[in-house]
Amino acid sequence: MAKLILSMDGLVLKEITLTKERTTIGRKPHNDIQIDNLAVSGEHAVIVTILNDSFLEDLGSTNGTLVNGQPIKKHFLQPNDVIELGKYKLKYINEAPKAAAAADFEKTMVLRPGAMPPARPAAAPAAAPAATATAAMAPAAGATAAMPAAAPPPPPTPARQGAIQLLSGANVGKELLLTKALTTLGKPGVQVAVITRRPQGYFITHVEGASFPIVNGKTLDAQAHPLNDHDVVEIAGTKMEFFYK
Repeated sequence: MAKLILSMDGLVLKEITLTKERTTIGRKPHNDIQIDNLAVSGEHAVIVTILNDSFLEDLGSTNGTLVNGQPIKKHFLQPNDVIELGKYKLKYINEAPKAAAAADFEKTMVLRPGAMPPARPAAAPAAAPAATATAAMAPAAGATAAMPAAAPPPPPTPARQGAIQLLSGANVGKELLLTKALTTLGKPGVQVAVITRRPQGYFITHVEGASFPIVNGKTLDAQAHPLNDHDVVEIAGTKMEFFYK
C-alpha cells in the first residue's frame, strides 16, 4: 500500500498511509494532512489514489507544489518521488508490484478526432462466458452424485465486460472495451477522469480539472461513483454511453 513520509530539514515527522481515494494537503485543520506553515496554502494539494496508482494535483496554491524540484499542476506519482511544500517534504513510497500496476494502467485516452480505436465486434466475446459456464457445470464421465439432496450454493455471478461508446464528436459510434483495471479518459489540463473495474462493477472517479464528470445529467462529486448499464457520461465536453457487452 502506498504511503507518504513527511519530513522537514531531514527530520522525519510523520508517516501517512494513503487509504482514502482523496487525501487533501493544506494548512487548514480539515485537511487529511495538515501542515501548519504559512508557506502552505489552506487547501494546497490533493492526492487521488486509484488501485495502486496515485495522482498529485496542485489546488491553485500560492507558492505552488514541486515534485523532485520541478513545479507541477498535475503529476502521476512514481515510487520515491519527493513532493515539496515550502520547507516540508513528502516522499512517496509504493511497494506494490509495479509490473502488475503498469499492466493495468492505460495512458489517458484523449477524446479528440481520430483518437479512439476502431469498434470491436460485439458478438464474439459474448459467446465465451456461456461456453465456459456450460463446461463447468457438465459432470465428468462416470461421476456419481454423492451429495445429499440439499441445494448447493449458487455459483458466483461472472463479471460482465463493460464498454463505452462515443455519442458526440468526430468519433461518434466508436467503442472502447474496458478490459483494464484502470482506464483514463479526458483531456489533460482540461478534465481527466478514470473508470476502474472492481469486483462490484465499474466506477468513475474525477482526477483532474475544475469541472467534474456528469452522469445522466448530474454532476458528480469527488467520490467514486458506480456506473450502471446505459449510463450517459460526459467528460471534457464529450458524451459517451457506458454499457455491458
